Amino acid sequence: MSLRLLTVVGARPQFIKAVMVSRAVRDAEGVDETLVHTGQHFDANMSDVFFSELEMAPPDHNLGIGGGTHAQNTGRMLEAIERVLSELRPDWVVVYGDTDSTIAGALAAAKLQIPVAHVEAGLRSFNRAMPEEINRVLTDHASTALFAPTIAAESNLRAEGIGGAKVRRVGDVMYDAAIYFGEKAQRTSAVLVRLGLRAGEFVLLTLHRPSNTDDRSRLAAILRSAASAPHPVVWPVHPRARQRLTEFGLEVPAKVLAIEPVGYLDMVMLERSARLIATDSGGVQKEAYFHRVPCATLRNETEWVELVEIGANHLVGADLSRFSELLACPPAFPSRADALGLYGDGHAAEAILAALRHWNATES
Repeated sequence: MSLRLLTVVGARPQFIKAVMVSRAVRDAEGVDETLVHTGQHFDANMSDVFFSELEMAPPDHNLGIGGGTHAQNTGRMLEAIERVLSELRPDWVVVYGDTDSTIAGALAAAKLQIPVAHVEAGLRSFNRAMPEEINRVLTDHASTALFAPTIAAESNLRAEGIGGAKVRRVGDVMYDAAIYFGEKAQRTSAVLVRLGLRAGEFVLLTLHRPSNTDDRSRLAAILRSAASAPHPVVWPVHPRARQRLTEFGLEVPAKVLAIEPVGYLDMVMLERSARLIATDSGGVQKEAYFHRVPCATLRNETEWVELVEIGANHLVGADLSRFSELLACPPAFPSRADALGLYGDGHAAEAILAALRHWNATES
């Protein structure tokens, strides 16, 4: 029996998650996938080179929606996604993570009574001030199939009354991607040579959240701390942060190597080779763990609580003295982490596709 999937993505990290399921689809018989890009995040690096690095065909539909407020984007996406769904009537709509594209895809499908599969279900920061937290909670409650990456995520869902067979703990598709593309980056990326870096002798910094970029004093303090590090600090500057530097009249310290955003494989290589990763990104926190690099998270909380519990991730809240300590003496990656299997076995994508095929056969 054939299975028709429609995948909704809107930001670069979602493509990286979706590509592993798309690879599983390509290897399966009787499964078709339509990829819809909402255009939520415009990224100059999402060019033909980006898709060729991912070994992925460009989206079937690019809705070109972005640049507005959360409400404006979500509303416009709902309208546009509904048109595509009404025309194609897929068996399942697959959404990833916690962006405005995620909730728009889930709502549009649910209102048309098309089953929704949420990959990365059950994540919680318990900070309702984050738009992502609202998106992920609402998406989970609108979904038909919920694919939890971790034990904690599964527990969160059951605590909210979402349980039974609709919840499957399958592991993390980002772990699948880290294994596959980590090996490819090692073979092909020349970013260390290009930047004059030595593996294990630099810190990788990423910033994009408003709590860090939109507060002048906070952004300035982070850069001062970075400048005090005994190792070079490499900072691929997110467009949001670049804009705020200009608005605030801030200069990047000479000790910090501020570069343009890099391609996906180069970013993987930087992550694999860093002595320490400092970030406010949920995805980069996990990638640090996948590549066995200690992480300093520039937030008060994290969705990946298990990484804090085992000592792989270190939360840095309002007091940046902790950040300075971690930069001065980067912690070792915990040796016991290797045997824990926190994020599955590297075959989450295949498990997701198998579950969708089973559900589709059962319901038909």
